[in-house]
Amino acid sequence: MSAPPTQASAELGSDEATPNIAARAIAGVKSSVPLAVMLAILVALFVGAFLRSGSLAITWQAVLTGIVTGGVYSLLAMGLTLIFGVLDIVNFAHGAFLTVGLFVTYQFVEWTGLNPYIALPIAIAALFIIGMGVQALLLRRAMGSLESQLLITIGLSLLIANVLLMIFRGDPLSVNLSSDPGVDIFGAVVTRSHIIAFVGALVLAGLLYLLLNRTSYGRAIRAVAASPQGAGLVGINVRSVYAVTFGLGAACAGAAGMLIAPFTTISPTAGEQFNILAFVVVVMGGLGNVMGALIGGLIVGLVEQLGGVAIVGQSPLLGVFILFLLILLIRPQGLFGGSSQ
Repeated sequence: MSAPPTQASAELGSDEATPNIAARAIAGVKSSVPLAVMLAILVALFVGAFLRSGSLAITWQAVLTGIVTGGVYSLLAMGLTLIFGVLDIVNFAHGAFLTVGLFVTYQFVEWTGLNPYIALPIAIAALFIIGMGVQALLLRRAMGSLESQLLITIGLSLLIANVLLMIFRGDPLSVNLSSDPGVDIFGAVVTRSHIIAFVGALVLAGLLYLLLNRTSYGRAIRAVAASPQGAGLVGINVRSVYAVTFGLGAACAGAAGMLIAPFTTISPTAGEQFNILAFVVVVMGGLGNVMGALIGGLIVGLVEQLGGVAIVGQSPLLGVFILFLLILLIRPQGLFGGSSQ
């Protein structure tokens, strides 16, 4: 039987534990700094928007529009960060996939004359199949080669844009709803199509989160993300998981394209701006972090809209990129760092 610890040994254990406690406290403080900076910027933009507009109603309108827009950004970015977190691929064709979703919706309405929201499962299925095909046929042999991945995805983006340009020409197109009334929310007015896009994006983001965290296949995806070799040793088909994961990421882009189609000008290059914003959201939230992408999208939407009111005469994206640079300077791994999968 071992002797009970003496007072000296207890004090030694306490002394050894003290640096670990201090280190955890310092890490917690460091991780809270970028969140505090982000919150301060949002408050400053809100105050600036109020002072510039002189109207609380206009400022509240910007807040509500930012939240609604940010929901779509979140869905788009979740697909992009999922691809990176599992396959370690930086997909520059993600915006082009959104464009395909736009045109799938447009063509569906042109052919059938039905409500465009009926095209949501069609857009998701089409982009899922396209994504799986791209990974299996083009990117599978480029796994582990960042240069090849960049060249393939950039080339694929240009190919998609030019094919759409040949088919649909360069004239801007639109999907018209028979009725799109405004909804009053505490004095701010948001069209029904924007509300549907926001709610739909959050529902799909929630389903993706449940898939990753509450299903056996989701556990397989997270296992492959953690260690492809280890996952293969326990019987997981790593190639299949790669293809399905890329398909899920592309499907998120297709769903986002369908949801914004009723209030967005449709053109072969429509996805380029969304591509840039998706990368900003992903890097800001933390590469590979699904929940970080969700929260980051809402932040970007708020900063974009409030910045558009507060900083007159400049691009609404100016505030977004300022915040993005500050986050990179303070916390290069993003607000939430690491992977949540």
